[in-house]
Amino acid sequence: MRSAAQPRFAQARFAETRFKATCLTAIAALLLASCGGGGTASSGGGGTATPTSSSTPTTPPQDLTAPAQEALSVADVQKIIAEAAAQAQADGKPAVISVVDRVGNVLALFRMTGAPAVAHIPEAPDGSKQDVQGLDVPAEAAAIAKAITGAYLSSGGNAFSTRTASMIVQQHFPPSPSTAGLESGPLYGVQFSQLPCSDFSARVGTGAAAFIGPKRSPLGLAADAGGFPLYKNGVLVGGIGVMADGKYDFDPNVLDVDNDVDERIALAGTIGFEASEVIRANRIAVDGTSLRYSDTDYANLTSGVASATYAATSPALGGLETLTGYFPVAAIQAGAAYGSEASGIRRATGAEFSNSNAFVMTDGSGNDRFPVRAATDGADVGTPLTAAEVRTILEQAFAVMSHARGQIRQPDDSNAQVSITVVDTRGVPLGMIRAPDAPIFGTDVSLQKARTAAFFSGPTAGAELLADPSADVRSFVGAARTFLKDPDALTGKNAFTDRANGNLHRPYFPDGEVGRPNGPFSRPITKFNPFSTGLQSALVFTNLAQHLNYVTGASPTDTPQRCTFLPDAAPGQNRLQNGIQIFPGSAPIYRGGQLIGGIGVSGDGIDQDDMISFLGLNNAGKVLGTLGNAPAAIRADTIVVTLSDGSTVRLRYINCPFAPFLDTSDQNVCQGL
Repeated sequence: MRSAAQPRFAQARFAETRFKATCLTAIAALLLASCGGGGTASSGGGGTATPTSSSTPTTPPQDLTAPAQEALSVADVQKIIAEAAAQAQADGKPAVISVVDRVGNVLALFRMTGAPAVAHIPEAPDGSKQDVQGLDVPAEAAAIAKAITGAYLSSGGNAFSTRTASMIVQQHFPPSPSTAGLESGPLYGVQFSQLPCSDFSARVGTGAAAFIGPKRSPLGLAADAGGFPLYKNGVLVGGIGVMADGKYDFDPNVLDVDNDVDERIALAGTIGFEASEVIRANRIAVDGTSLRYSDTDYANLTSGVASATYAATSPALGGLETLTGYFPVAAIQAGAAYGSEASGIRRATGAEFSNSNAFVMTDGSGNDRFPVRAATDGADVGTPLTAAEVRTILEQAFAVMSHARGQIRQPDDSNAQVSITVVDTRGVPLGMIRAPDAPIFGTDVSLQKARTAAFFSGPTAGAELLADPSADVRSFVGAARTFLKDPDALTGKNAFTDRANGNLHRPYFPDGEVGRPNGPFSRPITKFNPFSTGLQSALVFTNLAQHLNYVTGASPTDTPQRCTFLPDAAPGQNRLQNGIQIFPGSAPIYRGGQLIGGIGVSGDGIDQDDMISFLGLNNAGKVLGTLGNAPAAIRADTIVVTLSDGSTVRLRYINCPFAPFLDTSDQNVCQGL
């Protein structure tokens, strides 16, 4: 818990809105465009630049070689805090500073004297408060979320900051007043991943489980500037997050240059631990648009920051503090080396998976947390997935990935690196594997995607949403059925991928077209911002409220390790226990016309994620002859929505890259499947 001298979290707003039942209004017209669902990310070049880093730039991997096992030492963490605090002192903006390792363990939480107690999340454009909009959250929670975002979105081939995250999660891409009418960001919705209620994300543990990751985030992923990845000897080892200005928001205009104090302080903390110039987000392009990494530069930092010492920082400028659920002891820790058993992510053994490049999630004691297994839903589907079938699906999807060109990695023509998960219709994980250097965020997200595809393709989706205790959640079912002009929607008659489901979650339909109504699972644009996306955020709002009350000591009980308040599909198990995801990269699995599970992929460009799930499942079907993708006749791209002006829009199902492979010139690889 925080020191008694520190103000507690504003509990009143949670009590006021814990089970709020705000009904969506003006939900009359449907969803996303036949060209919707986000654009393909493509690696971009950029001019040469002289690195300002004091560390040696390294060439990122061009294959599936695992990164070296580097880790932050206690001395490293002390240096990072000292540099950041020195910049904050020079700016006259005392800060809360958090440092995490690559798998999300909080290594330090430092509060400078006079730092803000809370960070304010902005209200909706019309001033209303939906979900977490308008809340004051602990400054510590904001700093941790930023640090985790910098670590989780990055890899040896890409360095993404929270400013990068802001750019790719908004209703238009790139976000600015002059880009209205463009589709939403490619990772729209990713901010509601790594949730504190997730049954996947690890919590603070003891013994062998103390450092296993990925750890949860108190606020999901952050879009507020002030979070960066940290590198040591060219290897990603963690992230830094800063809260000094008291605002936890996002940047709605990437065409100007912000003077952001959180970002400047956090950047100072990366001195000596910088991302190599060649992999920073500004060297990577999406749909021809270069991403943003930072609106400040090392040259803008106060002279002498790099020589700051921890001995001169603590206790002169502040000190370490604890935070319930994240940093229980006020003592700096060394980080876990990613790839080691202690980190919870390591190379698979031959008995666990056939491909020697695969990595698995472990419990710190040598055991795969998500071993390949048979499905649990035989009573529901008749002939459930067997362990052999699950293994084949994972093997085939991993093989597709191993030949695919990475879309968010440098240098050009690097391999795609992703996480892949298969679930049954109850949402139970049946196996999870990942590439050696895939971004960490994709582990939780691949599970979200697989569950989302299986849930919305299943016969109980509407009934289970209608059984949620929140009237807000329940309202989305009627909105969808009205919007689609189909009273039988959400009863399993159509197969939904995350691309199709994401179409229905956009604040304009078709995606990005200003003046159109919102999709039925989205908030209207006047009530929308990245902190309140619609059904996605409504499903987990109560969990977030419970957790933040626990973190601040307002409640002795944490949120359970199961997101959403949907009814159980089996005792103690609902179908969406880490929430839903609404950007592409999944496919439901069918045996003939019977839904039997879902596959989710995350970690690269969204079209790559789509292709690996869809083509991997198709190839597994060819090998097995017993399962495959949904029959074409029931796929969501057979749904045509008539708009108010009489024009029609067809939902999207899958969008694959045109020429995706490194070793062949194959094109249109998903066409006709």
